Amino acid sequence: MTDILHIKRVYDDPEFADGYRILIDRLWPRGINRPAIFFDEWMKDLAPSTSLRKWFNHEPEKWPAFVWRYQQELHDNKAVAGLLKKIRTHNEVTLLYSAKDEKHNHAIVIKGFIEEMIN
Repeated sequence: MTDILHIKRVYDDPEFADGYRILIDRLWPRGINRPAIFFDEWMKDLAPSTSLRKWFNHEPEKWPAFVWRYQQELHDNKAVAGLLKKIRTHNEVTLLYSAKDEKHNHAIVIKGFIEEMIN
């Protein structure tokens, strides 16, 4: 079941293989107009809290602590149930994020968190 969940930068071109596309940023992506993004749903409540996002500030040395703190937020986040429902009802789901860093971003944490839940 976990191979149906993907992550992708919102700036990358959409593909048919993306399936159901969910924007998971709390803030609208910089430098892009709404019609320019193809997405099916915006689940901004899945994003890290504003305080956690500001604390992390995309600093890779804070990554381990960010992952732990964000996972704690996800445990208490009611939006996770909505994401699980989307995963159960669609053949492919792609989580869209806007961070420049493709190795240290909240989409990676969400994907890992969900995969642990459903495996």
